Amino acid sequence: MGSEGSCSPLIDEDLEWEKVGLMRAFVEDKDPQAKEADNFMIRRFLRARDLDIDKASTMFLKYLKWKREFVPNGFISDAEVKNELAERKFFAQGFDRKGHPLGVAIAAKFNAKHGMDEHKRFVVSILDTLCSRTSRDQEKAMIIVDLKGWGYSNCNVRAYLAAIDILQSYYPERLHKAFLIHVPYLFMKVWKIMYPFIDKKMKNKFVFVDDKNLEEALLEEIDESQLPEIYGGKMSLIPIGAN
Repeated sequence: MGSEGSCSPLIDEDLEWEKVGLMRAFVEDKDPQAKEADNFMIRRFLRARDLDIDKASTMFLKYLKWKREFVPNGFISDAEVKNELAERKFFAQGFDRKGHPLGVAIAAKFNAKHGMDEHKRFVVSILDTLCSRTSRDQEKAMIIVDLKGWGYSNCNVRAYLAAIDILQSYYPERLHKAFLIHVPYLFMKVWKIMYPFIDKKMKNKFVFVDDKNLEEALLEEIDESQLPEIYGGKMSLIPIGAN
């Protein structure tokens, strides 16, 4: 693999896989469920902690505990997030030019009005959907976060922070980039509140795009055949749970 998804521009793959083996032995001794994780998952946790086995193991063991408690069946069913699905607030289709699966989130609707529990489960279902479309060669996804129509009335900082926490704590090294578009001035005040809670490795993945450069910026990363029509492409939006 190249530098994509790495913890540094130059990857020592032999060192990575050596540490994967060491970490696997440690976490399997602490939690037998770790045996179900493949080496690529363990490597993602290692990369998220700059190949520090102790820190990565702590993070991974926390993930296993969370998974058992929050997703005991191993997946989130549509019935568990039926209210969130009905709002048609997240769309998953297409790929960017580098093969990252693409998702579109309508930020103004992510306000947890159906309760924080269902909101969190919906975030997990979104991430599982995106991850299911990744490959060994491309483990990350790209998300367009559309803030059109966003205002104080649909702002829920707790809901946004919960989504970010799930992403960075339990799905490390799964986000390639998040384009924030149609960003209102008011949102920047909320962003300043949220920013300190975002992991340092995540912060540079969020890219704010000016409306005047929107189509150009998106088409630079996403072919028009894969870009939704509402952003100048040729693909219709497909809400998750539609099939």
